[in-house]
Amino acid sequence: MNAPVEVRPGRRGLRRAQLSDEVAGYLRAAIMSGSLRPGTFIRLDETAAQLGVSITPVREALLTLRSEGMVRLEPNRGHVVLPLSRRDIEDIFWLQSAIAKELAAGATETISTDAIDELDELTDALETAVATTDSDAVAAAEFAFHRAFNRATGRIKLAWFLLHVARYIPQLIYAADPDWGAAAVRNHRQLVAALRSRDKAAVVELTAWQFNDGAKRLTAMLDKSGIWT
Repeated sequence: MNAPVEVRPGRRGLRRAQLSDEVAGYLRAAIMSGSLRPGTFIRLDETAAQLGVSITPVREALLTLRSEGMVRLEPNRGHVVLPLSRRDIEDIFWLQSAIAKELAAGATETISTDAIDELDELTDALETAVATTDSDAVAAAEFAFHRAFNRATGRIKLAWFLLHVARYIPQLIYAADPDWGAAAVRNHRQLVAALRSRDKAAVVELTAWQFNDGAKRLTAMLDKSGIWT
């Protein structure tokens, strides 16, 4: 994460909120991926120095994570990472899948040919990014595909809920895995083909696969890390 950027008067509150969200996202991903293990204390000054921000957005980010049940404030000691269970992973991916399948079913009937063509082009971009092994580019390309797909459904509020559940997924963990990248490209190719043929059952099944696969990969990684013990 880059150092804070100086902003014009009147924009300071907005910038601080953005920094707080960025710090919360960084810490959330670290917890979900097991990089920050249960029982670890998150120090304000150390985290601020590591991320190149002031203490204030770190403090605000920890307040957000407390409200999400990811950390707990222990008096005179600081914020400690709370345990993450297999059921937590299952629940997060189940909720994403339930929302995404509803969006996908509706999109099959309403999505335009131009929107499908855009998804085809975005899959090309994802394939190119996967070939470069640039995890940031892969994550950005994957996000662009899903943003375009969800936007094409016309159900903006439901898509908003999906976006907010998705923030619990450590995207860069997947983006750094070439096997996941290749599988994602195959899935998107098949999804685009199913949308062109208006095959609702296939579109829903292919959408569900994304979240089932994501849950299996993250659980396996956490199993290997020994985080459950």
